[in-house]
Amino acid sequence: MQIRPQIRPLVAVIACRRDVEGHPAHIVTDKYLTALRAYGLDPVVLPVWEDVDVERAKRLLSHFDGLMLTGSPTNVHPSRYREECAPENERADTDRDAVALALIPAVLERGLPLLAICRGFQELNVAFGGSLYQAVQNQPGKFDHREPKGKTQQQYVPTHELAIKPGGVLAGLYPEHGARVNSLHQQGIDRLGNGLTVEGVAPDSLIEAVSVSDAKTFTLGVQWHPEWQPTEHPLYDAIFKGFAEACLSAR
Repeated sequence: MQIRPQIRPLVAVIACRRDVEGHPAHIVTDKYLTALRAYGLDPVVLPVWEDVDVERAKRLLSHFDGLMLTGSPTNVHPSRYREECAPENERADTDRDAVALALIPAVLERGLPLLAICRGFQELNVAFGGSLYQAVQNQPGKFDHREPKGKTQQQYVPTHELAIKPGGVLAGLYPEHGARVNSLHQQGIDRLGNGLTVEGVAPDSLIEAVSVSDAKTFTLGVQWHPEWQPTEHPLYDAIFKGFAEACLSAR
């Protein structure tokens, strides 16, 4: 009798829409896909168009066992949280905005695992009615969380401490009270969305991790980039293991 290999969970990964060689393209940076594969998950890239609504997102997600919202050089358009665009806010992707903000309520309703990274973390906050600092470096008392220019050898190196809130989702994945994490973002959470719980903060009190308070399963958003060499960093490893276990249970 032939034994069938275990079918790996399918994870939907949101794309970004931007020009590549003069043509509109739907793209995902390889590091996100590689990280998922390393933890026994099969990624499938979801294209983004502005006409996707929650009902269509629900139908799309019926084929998957989890969802990842990735980071991106672009930002959520501030009209999504009823603010004007600041001069520092230079790059938008309104197609991705529309799809991400349709996928978030759909994935929560279906009870599927969600891992939201960097831009995805900010999308999660906006989906729950929160707002963003468009330039964290201009806020009194806040660090400059952007990647240092011209230091390619230092890319994704941990740069600041993360204090993990006790008793939360993140604390349940990782036994230590904190860790050092990388920092490559200009924007960050200003007003926390209703229904989100703070899971971790930077030394300047900027929120770095959140969960959905009444989520049915693993739902975590982080401001840093755990997809970068996750097996070499205990906290990043714990996050991906937790997400993978939840996706496997969703099958």
